[in-house]
Amino acid sequence: MTEALIAALFVFVLASFTGFEVINKVPPTLHTPLMSGSNAISGIAVLGAIVASGAKEWNISVILGLIAVVLATINVVGGFLVTDRMLQMFKKKAS
Repeated sequence: MTEALIAALFVFVLASFTGFEVINKVPPTLHTPLMSGSNAISGIAVLGAIVASGAKEWNISVILGLIAVVLATINVVGGFLVTDRMLQMFKKKAS
């Protein structure tokens, strides 16, 4: 294992623990705005995946890029559906 790989794994583990602790501390009233922010980040991930899969010849990076496009798109669409459903709960019902 190279030093760069070990450093990257170290950062990944620290980010995982930090993210887990931050998400657990979010009150339910802030969940919808947080979900909207994560949808925007997932949209950026879709753009990055499109760039990664844009090569003309087929190789492993293009295949992984296409898989990333599909998964990130599912994440964005699902996130927006969940956010919309949660926002519907706060709307007043017409009598």
